[in-house]
Amino acid sequence: MKIRTKSSIIRHIPVIHGGRNPLKNPDPQILDFSSNINPLGIPNSVKKILKKNFDTIENYPDLGSSELISSIKKYTGLDKSNLLVGNGAIEIIYNFCFAFLSSKKTLISIPTFQEYETAAKLNNAKLSYFKTLNLSENIDSFISQIPKNGCVFICNPNNPTGKLLSKKYLLKIINRAKKLSSIVFVDECFIELVPESNESVISYVKKHDNLFVLRSLTKSFGFPGLRVGYAAGSKQMIEILKKIKIPWSVNSLAQDAAKISLQNKSHLTQSKLIIKKELKYLKNKINKLNGFQCHDSSTNFILIKTTHDSTEIQKKLLKNKILIRDCKNFRGLNNHYFRIAVKSHKDNLKLVKALESIV
Repeated sequence: MKIRTKSSIIRHIPVIHGGRNPLKNPDPQILDFSSNINPLGIPNSVKKILKKNFDTIENYPDLGSSELISSIKKYTGLDKSNLLVGNGAIEIIYNFCFAFLSSKKTLISIPTFQEYETAAKLNNAKLSYFKTLNLSENIDSFISQIPKNGCVFICNPNNPTGKLLSKKYLLKIINRAKKLSSIVFVDECFIELVPESNESVISYVKKHDNLFVLRSLTKSFGFPGLRVGYAAGSKQMIEILKKIKIPWSVNSLAQDAAKISLQNKSHLTQSKLIIKKELKYLKNKINKLNGFQCHDSSTNFILIKTTHDSTEIQKKLLKNKILIRDCKNFRGLNNHYFRIAVKSHKDNLKLVKALESIV
């Protein structure tokens, strides 16, 4: 018997994330610069609550993540009706595309996080791309390409470039899209790791019913293995997404970790101090190496352009037990780009030393 399914599923190619081969067991001795996680790691309060509440896995989790939603309400100042929790940011991206992008025109600024494109294609969205390494420099041209009755994806700060778009420009995009009856999806998964900046538009979901904002607690608080994120949007959008959300998708320990994290703003404050200092250190050191140029970044990772082959750089660094993100599979980039996370000074020293040795 021949099994039949949608043509979009047959064409679907899952994205390979980070520098790791997902088919191989990760080496615990490898220093992972491919994953953009908070350099300060997991708050101690999270570790304590996970140990304390471990036995709760004997019970089903809160179906609607109601206590976590209350915590996010307090954290963001938004109404509960504007908030949604998901099994990581990825679940929310795929549900959003399933609910709103079927066969719709969709504009994506590239290079950027690849799951927008992949999830949109899965729902037969009609994609167009705007290539730029700095959207701020091309904002008017980008705005002129916003489709009617469609969608725009913005990652802010952008992954992998680290570029931060100002609130002023984001509001220009949102207002223009509103006139065209288009939705603006703003991914703010790294915005809480941006030192000395307040360019978030999450509060504007109250005013703009075409705005949808994504956040990731796992990036900000360093526990990607637990999978928990949240989104903010109009009451209507949130109600639609709740209808298609998989029941019990956010486990009880993830909910507990997220709730306690949101009470620990000092963890983010300390993290941003580290990021600011180490960004400067890494850029200064790497820019001095022959054939390497760091792009300016506003957050906890750096895109590096190299005259060398990025895959060969990755292979050589792996011999030093260091893993970087080869960016050749990002649409809009090639095999002369790789990305590194900003980690502790001790770890950053090892990376710089390894790069110096292979050059």
